Amino acid sequence: MANNLLEGKRGIISGALDQNSIAWKVALKAKEQGASFVLTNAPIAMRMGAINDLAAQCGAEIVPADATSVEDIENLFSKSTEILGGKLDFVLHSIGMSPNVRKGKDYGDLNYDWMLKSIDISAISFHKMMAVAEKQDAMNEWGSIVALSYIAAQRTFPDYSDMAQAKAMLESIARSYGERFARLKKVRVNTISQSPTMTTAGSGVGGFDVFIDYADKMSPLGNATADACADYCVSMFSDLTRMVTMQNLMHDGGFSSSGITERLVEQLKK
Repeated sequence: MANNLLEGKRGIISGALDQNSIAWKVALKAKEQGASFVLTNAPIAMRMGAINDLAAQCGAEIVPADATSVEDIENLFSKSTEILGGKLDFVLHSIGMSPNVRKGKDYGDLNYDWMLKSIDISAISFHKMMAVAEKQDAMNEWGSIVALSYIAAQRTFPDYSDMAQAKAMLESIARSYGERFARLKKVRVNTISQSPTMTTAGSGVGGFDVFIDYADKMSPLGNATADACADYCVSMFSDLTRMVTMQNLMHDGGFSSSGITERLVEQLKK
């Protein structure tokens, strides 16, 4: 339901690859709520995806950027404020990739150069984006910066591998930069820890379909959908959450607070 929660707000949405992407759904919801924004993704990801279709649907321009390149991020923020005609009110960081996961490396036999790449892409890129935003004074006061995380930052899950370390760093950066940005500009910084979601990135994790079923049975409300996550992101971009910052917000149907559920007990009895 459109009620203009983001009327007049400007932003950047990263990571929309295809219709399964949470960022794709965030873009559609943000447009519905009255926002204008720039879309961005890595050039290689853009060649694999359908971001041009999303841009057409949203009336948005695309500024390609490698999230590990400070130069690319500087260009992204300067062009975005130029295109949108002013400072930004929101930024979505929906960026994550592990070469070790992609190539099936066992956790005890990680390629450490790849591990550093995982952390750079999935976590340090968040710091780079905020540092550039600060240096360019690109954010309006009371703006909102959100990154997508996962509970593997706190708990161990098979086959999630070094992405768990990347997500833990991502959440730590949100707290540290959240304190800084709140003090300097009243900008809030949060992460959303989403239920396992069958995105292109998620499907690359071994046994992911089995875990989605397990998580659904472990969550009293069931798994949170990508559409529901998009709604939550919109609420975090809006003025309704102005005093929420430096938080890792669980959006998982209650999974993170459940020891076991009756649905799972009944399945195990079988």
